[in-house]
Amino acid sequence: MAINYPIGTHHTADVKNTIRTGKTTKKALMFGKRGMGLEEEINLANDYYLANHLAVIHKKPTPITIVKVDYPARSAAKVTEAYFKQASTTDYNGVYQGHYIDFDAKETKNKTSFPLKNFHEHQIVHLGSILAQNGIGFVIIKFTTLNETYVYPAQHLIAQWQKLKGKQSISYQDIVRDSYVVPNSLNPSLDYLKAVDRYFEHLN
Repeated sequence: MAINYPIGTHHTADVKNTIRTGKTTKKALMFGKRGMGLEEEINLANDYYLANHLAVIHKKPTPITIVKVDYPARSAAKVTEAYFKQASTTDYNGVYQGHYIDFDAKETKNKTSFPLKNFHEHQIVHLGSILAQNGIGFVIIKFTTLNETYVYPAQHLIAQWQKLKGKQSISYQDIVRDSYVVPNSLNPSLDYLKAVDRYFEHLN
């Protein structure tokens, strides 16, 4: 199914992120990402985008119902029992260049495929609803062993889910073919909006 979206203006010139390719810079890139999970990298990138007036993107809060609270001290409260109100949809949403964007973040140690068990059916349905309203939906997938990160459009994820009945895995080759690579960067360490810019260019 072909989906057309209005294309906003690009502000890539505003991002001062020129990267040299010398050994020192490569070492700095690797050191900066050492021990940092995908979610933390995205959160730091979102802080950078907000501070530099590039985008407003936030992690969605997880709705919970508190069942029991202990008060070990008068000025302190400790939640000891709670449960999720409802199944979560995706991790992040916000506005970028006049577009509503909604996405999830997943990482895997696999080198040759990405297991669909990392998703739930309600997340696939949610992304489909975003596309139906002319929103931008995607998944940021990181192959941690390969140190490669991709913006994978929701329409391809949905097609693979339907094809594979929500089971098995999407091959690495298919993800690379249908995705937009997130380039290495220094500040932020995961400048995923550069990949989103390339995605926007192909939405005509």
